[in-house]
Amino acid sequence: MAHYVGLDVSLDETSICALDENGNTVWQGKTSSKPEAIAKALSVKAPEAIKIGFETGPLSTWHWHSFKEIGLPVVCLDARHAKAALSMP
Repeated sequence: MAHYVGLDVSLDETSICALDENGNTVWQGKTSSKPEAIAKALSVKAPEAIKIGFETGPLSTWHWHSFKEIGLPVVCLDARHAKAALSMP
């Protein structure tokens, strides 16, 4: 079953939320913000991830390139665009 993952990245720790294709939570947790630690958590908790999203921020360039190098299907969202899209009726 397909998984969709959202990352809330901070300097030390990243919160992860994985949903299935029906919108049910598969897993929520936290891990180190190092790309390797995030990738490891996803390989165990959301191995069927077809889209992984996170907002732009100070670490986004590092994460984007690291995730692409690992082969993860990432999407980086501009925080202002994400907020605007989520506040639409």
